[in-house]
Parts: sequence; structure tokens; C-alpha cells
Amino acid sequence: MRVRYETLKRIPIVLAGLALALSVVQVGQASGVVFFRTPSGNLGCVYAAAQPGLQASLRCDIRSGLKPKPARPRKCDLDYGDSYELPKVGRTIVVCHGDTALDPHAPVLAYGRTWQHNGLRCTSKTVGLRCTNRAGHGFFMSRAHSYRF
Repeated sequence: MRVRYETLKRIPIVLAGLALALSVVQVGQASGVVFFRTPSGNLGCVYAAAQPGLQASLRCDIRSGLKPKPARPRKCDLDYGDSYELPKVGRTIVVCHGDTALDPHAPVLAYGRTWQHNGLRCTSKTVGLRCTNRAGHGFFMSRAHSYRF
């Protein structure tokens, strides 16, 4: 079997890309970043551990948008209206963002199951996703309606 020279030239590039992808996965795990999604794929969440100057928080995005759509956050020149962030301590906020927490490869939080970490808790049901912190603040998201409490 003959291997073309052009194919051999690509092997180091492919290996370098694989090494980079593996290092990103390891960095994400080491830095305390955890993703999950609902079975429908309409909701995706990311938990970020506390960093210097920032407390731990959970952000969830809904592909179909928050209903009703909230007011634009102050000084927000990016996307909004499809994302809530729940800090470990404090109230839920509407997120102004330029990225997404929707990861089609994230582990699925099956209906009837609960994810919890570091005082934050989310329960996935067919009617939607409900997340709370220890203080009792949180949010509910579904295709039909969303709200903070």
C-alpha cells in the first residue's frame, strides 16, 4: 500500500489538533466547568466554580428564548433574552452574553433527575428545568414560560 506524501504532511497537523482538544477538555475539568443539557436539547447549562473575585454560578440558556422576554440588561450590547445566571449566593440575573451554554455534546440530565453541586441544584422534568441555590433563589425555564424567584 502506498501512502501519498500529502497525506503524511497532514498527520502532524491532525495530531496537534487532537492534543489541543484533549488539553481543552482537561483544562475545563480542572477549572471546575461542568456542562449539562436537557433531553430535548432546548436547554443547556454550564456550572463555573468560584474564581478569584467571582463566586460559583450556574448559567442556563434556552434555545427557544425566555418567555416572556425580559428587558434588556443595562449596558448590554450583546445577546440577551435566552439566558439566566444563578449565583451560589444571591438572585437570578438575565445574562448579557456573546457565547452560549448550549452544548450538543454535554451530558443529558434525564427527566426526573436532579443535578447538584456546591449549593446549586437543578431538576429536569418534561415541563421544564427548575434551578435553585441554598438561599431559595432560582429560576424555571420551559418553551411555554420562564421566570425568576
